[in-house]
Amino acid sequence: MADFVFLFTITINDLHRCTKSSNFAAELIKRLLEMKILFVVNNYFCQGNGLDESARRTVQALRDAGQDVRILSGPNLEDPNGPHPDYEMDKFYFPLMQPMLDSFGYHYADWHGPKVEEAVRWADVVHMEETFFLHHAAMNWARKLGKPITGTYHVHPENIVFNCLGRKGGYLICQLLYRYWCRVFYDNYQYLQCPTENVRERLLRHHVKAKCFTLSNGVIPDTCLRPSAPPINYLDENRPLELIYIGRTAIEKDQPTLYKAIRLSKYAKRIRLHIAGRGPKLDEYKRMADKLYTDGVVGYKPIVGFYNRDQLRQLAAKADLAVHCAFVEVEGMSITEAMQQAVVPVIATARYSGTAAYALDDRSTYPAEDAHALARRIDYWFDHPEERWQTGFRYAESMKQYEIDRCVQTLIDIFQKAIDEKKNETRPAAYPVLSAPKRPLSGHYGRTA
Repeated sequence: MADFVFLFTITINDLHRCTKSSNFAAELIKRLLEMKILFVVNNYFCQGNGLDESARRTVQALRDAGQDVRILSGPNLEDPNGPHPDYEMDKFYFPLMQPMLDSFGYHYADWHGPKVEEAVRWADVVHMEETFFLHHAAMNWARKLGKPITGTYHVHPENIVFNCLGRKGGYLICQLLYRYWCRVFYDNYQYLQCPTENVRERLLRHHVKAKCFTLSNGVIPDTCLRPSAPPINYLDENRPLELIYIGRTAIEKDQPTLYKAIRLSKYAKRIRLHIAGRGPKLDEYKRMADKLYTDGVVGYKPIVGFYNRDQLRQLAAKADLAVHCAFVEVEGMSITEAMQQAVVPVIATARYSGTAAYALDDRSTYPAEDAHALARRIDYWFDHPEERWQTGFRYAESMKQYEIDRCVQTLIDIFQKAIDEKKNETRPAAYPVLSAPKRPLSGHYGRTA
């Protein structure tokens, strides 16, 4: 009887919205069936940040699928006159780290005030995009109110610590921070989305209590702009070879290994290098790229800058090769989007990088930070232009299985499971904030195909 009442109960606000519709019955049914999903993210409107780009795409895909999604986040500092979160928090100025965060275009949200409780009370399920102060406050309210909590793993601790303290001496802090995230956050989630199997395996080694499942963040379905036939001058030995690197200019992205590899490549004189991104190492890495030209290593001055999505698509569609050197990477959506444009990738393999899982074979991978191995891969693909052209379209085809619409359907199923499990729990809705639920470790749900 309780479930029957729950199914046919709506809020006054929902009823008011339905009565405004010309088709009252259809709108009422829609409002009853859709889930109320709260996304908690520090900086939802940040541009050029993979985490926030992914959050915006997922939210839009969920809304397109008929779900009611609201955002708890900091203000839209990129465009104050543009859209704003449903529950807007003030910006939090992080001591000492703020200049580095500003170089990323990234900001933290404050977590004080009544809006966090208001947002969580509205939701059927609370979805965490990060593990910081705002998320801790939202998690505490969700636990007090008996709301299910899910999350997506977007950031390794190394992404933060290496850029603040450097690599030397940072490993211990990374391990401590990771254990803190596992015990304080992930142990209190019901489900945790792992964009790659590499992420899931790391979590399982730390025995998190959340049910971890592997599911890509998903790429936006896109038309391949590259023509089916190569240009007339494709085999011309005098034309420049367009080599691109898309990603933040940060320590863990490891652009310097690419610069070293170019110096070792027999095609160095023909390479025209494009570095697309911004970050704390932008000026330093730009000087290093320019030095390739002033030293006479490359015959074309490298192009370094920040591109919007449409510009990146066009850049990738004209590129001969895309290199991804990161030795710390959760998924690497930038390289997957480049692959949609039929460019062959060369991707670093590393303990804390899951991006190499998208490589079709070993010709597109190399050991991270090994400039000689990277140079050999670059030379191989430049040695085989016809094969490179054909393989590029194989990569474009392989990306269709990761289109966001497919991934979001699995995510919707997970949200519903979390809601159903929470409803069926026998313990009281309110329980101590720091007492993690004793759930057995779940199996592997797998990536959508």
